[in-house]
Amino acid sequence: MQATRRGLMAATTAASLGGALPRARAQGRPKIKIGVLNDQSGPYRDTSGLTSIACVEQAVQDFGDRGFDIEVLRADHQNKPDIGATLARQWIDRDGVDVIADVPTSSVALAVAEVCRQKDRVHLNASATSVALTGEQCSPNTIVWSFDTYMMAASSGGATVKAGGDSWFFITADYAFGHSLEQQTTLKVKAAGGTVKGAARYPFPDTSDFSGFITRAMSSGAKVIGLANAGLDTVNSVKQCYEFGAMQRGVTVAPLLMFLSDVKALGLDMAQGLVLTESFYWDLNDRTRRFAKKIAARTPNNWPAQSHASAYGGALHYLKAVADMGPAEAKRSGAATVARMKAMPTDDDAFGPGRIREDGRGLFPAYLFRVKKPSESKSPWDLYTLLSTLPAEEAARPLADSGCKMTRG
Repeated sequence: MQATRRGLMAATTAASLGGALPRARAQGRPKIKIGVLNDQSGPYRDTSGLTSIACVEQAVQDFGDRGFDIEVLRADHQNKPDIGATLARQWIDRDGVDVIADVPTSSVALAVAEVCRQKDRVHLNASATSVALTGEQCSPNTIVWSFDTYMMAASSGGATVKAGGDSWFFITADYAFGHSLEQQTTLKVKAAGGTVKGAARYPFPDTSDFSGFITRAMSSGAKVIGLANAGLDTVNSVKQCYEFGAMQRGVTVAPLLMFLSDVKALGLDMAQGLVLTESFYWDLNDRTRRFAKKIAARTPNNWPAQSHASAYGGALHYLKAVADMGPAEAKRSGAATVARMKAMPTDDDAFGPGRIREDGRGLFPAYLFRVKKPSESKSPWDLYTLLSTLPAEEAARPLADSGCKMTRG
């Protein structure tokens, strides 16, 4: 109960942003409320946290004043589904929140998605990755912006198998996200004729010592140690694989979900040569560089990765849909607002043009990167070399395989 109260207290922090006018002029104007719910103190604090909040705030600023006010609230769900669901209900029932954004940790995201479905509000997911969100537990109120476990398996997992990594052992976070990432990658490995020699699932978020799991993986004889985890867990796993000599013995360590901040935390001396996938990188083109420069000014010690960029892109497209249909209509029904978002093409500096599919999955390309050597890097956040691009339609699981009831005829 103490943890729950701490989480509820965190929800009281709010800021009026963007198109809000001085009080005397703003009376009578409609207001849209966006609640950013994420991990601000745990293993995902760098891959979501304050940088995702900054991205939503930037989206509000870039959207500008279009006749309605916008308020952004924030809270830390502590990676606990019960706290996340309670915060979501409180925000909607007490504070009139219209959309709940970001929501890393798939178990929390699934719980919050159900609350939003029941209460007809928008769940705009930027950083949870379980395919269940657009699959068997899809909802007319949920959008998953730019990446999921299928994309990671298809890109990072597929590239590793093609490079000769045909036998795997997984170290897996024991909750919905880790299970989904292990399952999706296993399907890719086996489809390519490879084998899975085993898996070790560890308690999340209470594990920092991976030595026993790494020893089991190395003893299995697998060519690849697949890390079905994220955030600080991935950073600690890679560090400990290095300390145990896995890479030095020719074992491929495959971080299946790795972010820019993780590479920065590891440092190029240790991370060089790792292969990973993101749907956004700050140095892809002029538009991504322009976006990243804005966010770096807000959070200079943590440049945006795909999760942060997704918080921006999703929030901006949501606000465009609100302007298109009118704030009163948008506040009346989250499902109707999501339907309008699906009907409108997307376009922003982080992702460029795209669209949202019937099951709520945003369609954008996936980029396979290799981490640079220290000698190749020209600046502190110049960390990736682009290897290949997976087209948007191939980065998302085929609709026929999704199991989403909304896609059935």
